[in-house]
Amino acid sequence: MKPFAIKEDIFWIGDVDYSSRDFHGYSRSPMGTTYNAYLIKDEKNVVFDSVKAEAADTMLCRLARSIEPQKVDYLVVNHVELDHSGALPRLVEACKPEKIFCSTMGLKSMQGHFDTSGWPVQAVKNGETISIGKRSITFIEARMLHWPDSMFSYIPEEKLLISNDAFGQNIATSERFFDEIDRDIMLHAMKEYYHNIVQPYAPQVLKVLEEVGKLGLDIEMLAPDHGLIYRRKEDVAFALDCYKNFALQPWKKKALIVYDTMWHSTEKMAEAIAEGLVAAGVPTRLMCMKANHHSAVMTELADCGALIVGSPTHNNGIMPAMADVLTYMKGLRPQNKLGAAFGSFGWSGESVKVLQEWLTAMGMEQPVPPVKCQFVPKHETFSQCYALGEALGAALTARCEKA
Repeated sequence: MKPFAIKEDIFWIGDVDYSSRDFHGYSRSPMGTTYNAYLIKDEKNVVFDSVKAEAADTMLCRLARSIEPQKVDYLVVNHVELDHSGALPRLVEACKPEKIFCSTMGLKSMQGHFDTSGWPVQAVKNGETISIGKRSITFIEARMLHWPDSMFSYIPEEKLLISNDAFGQNIATSERFFDEIDRDIMLHAMKEYYHNIVQPYAPQVLKVLEEVGKLGLDIEMLAPDHGLIYRRKEDVAFALDCYKNFALQPWKKKALIVYDTMWHSTEKMAEAIAEGLVAAGVPTRLMCMKANHHSAVMTELADCGALIVGSPTHNNGIMPAMADVLTYMKGLRPQNKLGAAFGSFGWSGESVKVLQEWLTAMGMEQPVPPVKCQFVPKHETFSQCYALGEALGAALTARCEKA
């Protein structure tokens, strides 16, 4: 396994996981993922982050083809989550470093995950700088992007920011740089990653971006720990702008209908609501939970200002797949969305009320009354569904124009 030079004497020594489809047990990685680690060779040789435990041999092989592991002086642990630190015990054993740097919260996390007795761990403060020879490293706290221990490492002489999980993407490819892949593909990967992992911490994202701005960092290369590296200044600016926009969650004139169905009644209602939204000039996407994972729903919702949810009544509640996606969605805290509910039932009919409660719990205003249908929808129900879509589309248009 060869290392990959990203700058003079700076190497990528990570792992490409082409088979990954389940990311951390709650999200999907349909294009695979990478676990990025980096080596800087200087008077003090430094390894930044590591990989998951299963990929330790790959990382150590790349490292050994760059430098004898015993010549690594420092390890920097920007984040202790196991996909970036699982191989850390193997790395410590191979390198026997003089120092292991982490954030103050990282020290606690490291001690919780590993037996660190005998490890030369040193917690660094926000803004602290160390010299490694021709270069220096400034450590920047990035708490809750997306763990309390997260931090960035900035190398001013190289205008390089190693950003750990922030600005990452789940994509497995032989290319190492962002500009080598179609930008639309990369933007989708960025959205998929952010809106399923980082989104709950939008206020902290804005705070960290503000801090980076205040520090006046000159960043020409941005190296995350998942996905591809931004090596052009215009791509770095694109990544920073995307994260600001992702965090602000502005109103958007697009609607998403998420539903499950038992005997197709709720499905037919969803299609009629979509027709009404489109007639009101609002592009609309339908996603049935029998065919979509909850992480795909969150990626789509990123571009939508209206969420319409539907379910038949099942055991006096909603369908299990709808309970799953709404539980997941609530934890990710989407903002600036209008909501609406609909559903069918046979005898008790609680589903619509349950759906409305979920929307309320997520802070979504519901300007249009819900539509309920007993048994099979007929012309009157379809008319009501169409009218719901039309009215919600008009409300969303007005909200977008006002924003």
